[in-house]
Amino acid sequence: MKYLLASLLALAAGLATAQTFPSRPMRILVPSPAGSSPDIRARQIGTKLSEALGQPVIVDNRPGANGLIAAREAAKSAPDGHTLLLALINSSIGDALKPDPCCRLNQELLPVSRFTMTPLIMVVHPSAGVNSLKEFLDKAKANPGLLTYASGGTASISQLVGEWVKSDAGIKVLEVPYKAVNAEIPDLLGGQVLTAYIVPQVVLAPLKAGKLRALAVAAPARLALFPDVPTMAEAGLPGIEAIAWNGIFVPAGTPRAAIDILHRELVKAYNAPDVKNQVLATGSEVAADTPEEFAAFVRAESAKWGKVIRDAGIKPE
Repeated sequence: MKYLLASLLALAAGLATAQTFPSRPMRILVPSPAGSSPDIRARQIGTKLSEALGQPVIVDNRPGANGLIAAREAAKSAPDGHTLLLALINSSIGDALKPDPCCRLNQELLPVSRFTMTPLIMVVHPSAGVNSLKEFLDKAKANPGLLTYASGGTASISQLVGEWVKSDAGIKVLEVPYKAVNAEIPDLLGGQVLTAYIVPQVVLAPLKAGKLRALAVAAPARLALFPDVPTMAEAGLPGIEAIAWNGIFVPAGTPRAAIDILHRELVKAYNAPDVKNQVLATGSEVAADTPEEFAAFVRAESAKWGKVIRDAGIKPE
């Protein structure tokens, strides 16, 4: 009898939430500065959510500490659905490298729905003298330490995929770390660093102009933007996939009814023609999965990158 009563009370609470949520302005915490790609994504969906739910949606930029500043703020917020976090792949990698009990994905922060998936593309400067991944690997084997690759620093996705390639191929390539995302672009275009693993939209113009060459895409399938560029598997390194993703999380304890409302409206926002077409034009795709699917994806990502971190001997700074 008590279980039936508990179930009825939970149902009543859920119905009440569904009828009153949202009851005040909402905010989306973004772990990167205004004008960045994640910020643009948050503003796209924030506008759609505001229109659908009848409440203002404020984008609150909290960059720093590899996403932890925004994640901490989200985790300590009232678990009522009015505070959202646009988490990035950095958070999943951070959970694999050095989990902070304040704000772990799938624990203190609950998934609602994944937004975009953006495969990294491996590019080289023409001065490297290679036209394919095979030629790159052959040159690296013949000249250990001669070739260089740019990374975003310790435990960045660009470092992890660079170390993954080195490990799988048995080569020595010198890492050149940078302090910010895309900070390597000037040096890459100038040939001071020869290789990078980067999101397609950042190098679209240099690739078309011949200032850089694309060797492979770290994805399960080729990109529509670059149909002639093979996947890592096609180019000779099966299994290597590196996809920059983002998605919405809420504080643990948020009522399921609020999560369901957010999920419904987020999926509509992700798939709105203006949003989806812009996403596709930058070499990304919309995921729009369920909370359960997103949770499983995050677990798989943490396991994958955790293995790369252990194999490469990467330690937190």
